[in-house]
Amino acid sequence: MSETKLSRRDFINLAWGAAGVLAVSELGIAGLRFLSPRATEGEFGGEFNLGPRGDYPPGSVTPVEAGRFYLACLSDGGLLAIYRRCTHLGCAVPFDQAAGQFICPCHGSAFSPDGDVLNEPAPRPLDLFQLSINEDDEIIVDTSTPIERDHPSPEHVVYA
Repeated sequence: MSETKLSRRDFINLAWGAAGVLAVSELGIAGLRFLSPRATEGEFGGEFNLGPRGDYPPGSVTPVEAGRFYLACLSDGGLLAIYRRCTHLGCAVPFDQAAGQFICPCHGSAFSPDGDVLNEPAPRPLDLFQLSINEDDEIIVDTSTPIERDHPSPEHVVYA
């Protein structure tokens, strides 16, 4: 049985190869972590617990700044989580309490309290976020994926 000795040159080549594989692996893992979404509760892209449903009177529109949406409690008690991004060019759309409408400051689009288009150039209603009511009667809004809609529909409204 003969033993093969590892020359100094072969050892250094092996060490450099191992260091290269380690460096490429670390960069790959760091790149994947950078590209993966980091949705946490209470931040845009995550879930928001807005508290008890009874805290929001019918006919109210409440801004949730950190979530970039409005909680609209319709006059019949239905709830919508309306994304504040205009469907025309993506401007932030504030709710005008005096007019009772969402009015885009950039191009004049206007939307009803349920997000329907009242004044163009917006091509469709404001987008929504998934809204649910948990067993403690608290409102939960998931801002991870906007719901695009072509027209307002009763199926989008959540009732307790």
